[in-house]
Amino acid sequence: MLEGTTALVTGASQGIGREIATTFGSYGANVVCAARSGDAIDETADMVADAGGAAVAVETDVTDEEDVAAVVAATVEEFGGLDCLVNNAGIGGPVEPVHRIDADDFRHTQEVNVVGPFLCAKHAEEHLRASERGSVVNIGSIGGKRPYVNRLPYAASKMALVGMTRTLAYELGRDGVTVNTVLPGPVEGPRIEEVVAKQAELAAVERAEPASMGPDDFALPDYMTDAAEVAEQVAYLASERGRHITAQEIGIDAGMTWY
Repeated sequence: MLEGTTALVTGASQGIGREIATTFGSYGANVVCAARSGDAIDETADMVADAGGAAVAVETDVTDEEDVAAVVAATVEEFGGLDCLVNNAGIGGPVEPVHRIDADDFRHTQEVNVVGPFLCAKHAEEHLRASERGSVVNIGSIGGKRPYVNRLPYAASKMALVGMTRTLAYELGRDGVTVNTVLPGPVEGPRIEEVVAKQAELAAVERAEPASMGPDDFALPDYMTDAAEVAEQVAYLASERGRHITAQEIGIDAGMTWY
């Protein structure tokens, strides 16, 4: 499905990013694995190779424009071009009510979750336009489409990603580049466990309303998402089969978002 495609996957050191990278490898793609953790992305690159793809690892901080320019240049040098950018790198940000959030923590969340994808798109743009099947897939969140109590910095960043997606889709679309956002629901793993634990702690904090998610919030009783489901959707959007899907936010969320 992705034979010969060259993809740059940020945040590829663990979780969804690692799953996306290895899934692309299993479909025959060339994958550049980017993240701040050198040892972890080396491991991901080995997993991509084991899955059947070609891979390199490039240590990258997506908030550093020089790093972003360098990883894009390395991608083009190694594989001759760039067909797909997957903006997966992100952080959860503070889990606090608004009056307890430090402004620097708010800014840092935007730097990673919004400025990072912007810089990657900025430096990848010319190569995506030159591709016969260019695509950008942003990894968003249901927090970009519904209230996320005690997650204001995160929700703001993911809503911004929706606006970025729709605008880029029209800027790049004349050259056949598709731009979409995937919105995972709660994904099994350590991050969601940490958030749930922190929300529970807030029950004892003055002026804080703890938030919870349960079966009543979803259309399906089995509402926890698996990273592999997210990765398969990303691969579809990057493939020729997804060439007429653009400017969309696609929920993998058991029905938690309805628009």
